[in-house]
Amino acid sequence: MGSEGRVESILVTGGAGFIGTHTVLQLLKDGFKVSIIDNLNNSMEEAVDRVRDLAGPELSRNLRFHLGDLCKKEDLEKVFSGTRFDAVIHFAGLKAVGESVAKPHMYYSNNLIGTLNLYEFMAKYGCKKMVFSSSATVYGQPEKIPCVEDFELKAMNPYGRTKLYLEEIACDIQKADPEWRIILLRYFNPVGAHESGQIGEDPKGIPNNLMPYIQQVAVGRLPELNVYGHDYPTMDGSAIRDYIHVMDLADGHLAALRKLFATEGIGCVAYNLGTGSGTSVLEIVTAFEKASDKKIPIKLCPRRPGDATAVYASTEKAEKELGWRAKYGIKEMCRDQWNWASKNPYGYRRQN
Repeated sequence: MGSEGRVESILVTGGAGFIGTHTVLQLLKDGFKVSIIDNLNNSMEEAVDRVRDLAGPELSRNLRFHLGDLCKKEDLEKVFSGTRFDAVIHFAGLKAVGESVAKPHMYYSNNLIGTLNLYEFMAKYGCKKMVFSSSATVYGQPEKIPCVEDFELKAMNPYGRTKLYLEEIACDIQKADPEWRIILLRYFNPVGAHESGQIGEDPKGIPNNLMPYIQQVAVGRLPELNVYGHDYPTMDGSAIRDYIHVMDLADGHLAALRKLFATEGIGCVAYNLGTGSGTSVLEIVTAFEKASDKKIPIKLCPRRPGDATAVYASTEKAEKELGWRAKYGIKEMCRDQWNWASKNPYGYRRQN
């Protein structure tokens, strides 16, 4: 691990969430010490308990959970004063596009203030390495595809703008103090679950993303899937996105972390994490029907404002500079998603 044989200690904000739990598990398996800070706004502590079970008694000794909010400085003070961190992986933030349009103030105050507070405490306690959870939404409606990291950025909604502003803030902080090393990871569409079926995506309320929505229809929690837009200029009329298995995404964070530790003058740099190919909404539905052996009733709805026809990643930069590429295809994503859904039809909640 560390140059002097010390085990590196990583703070994971939002570590009880979907991508957070899968990344924390991989970090523990890779020998890191991990502390999670999460306000459980859109997650449950049960998810962290399951990560402990999957890691086993030996490795789970290296995991600590703090209930805390990045918008409260006293919560950050408590966490940073108790542990010396070598790097932070920053997932915490509100992430629903539709909700951000309805409640922009909530998104700007939570996502921006929480992150600014985090930088303040990282600087105060001498931890200047960050992997930041950004999003493909920073590309807006890209003029051409695949999306390359040096495209002009233009978010189309308040959620996307919070990610875009936070990318710019990260680069400004790094320019002002070159000791900082920051990697911005632009995720495409994370789906799937850990192969055990013990951890997965468990949104509160009606899901905003396609795969958990399909999953809830498959287990009978929702009557049908709304497909927004069936007249796009694509082979089946539905929109095309780049879906990536959450375990590939988790491994992408480990690759980014290794790069931060190994590269002194890295500065502030962005990488796409996707598969590099697009799949249509209706293709996903068909693949999920095969994996689950369930019929998914669909309702064709008009396009949503601000939705692009097709968005997928160029992954060359991550392959070349991080030595990372996605291993799993749509078939495995649907298989693992269904395994999680069928074992946990109500997510982490126990149904009486």
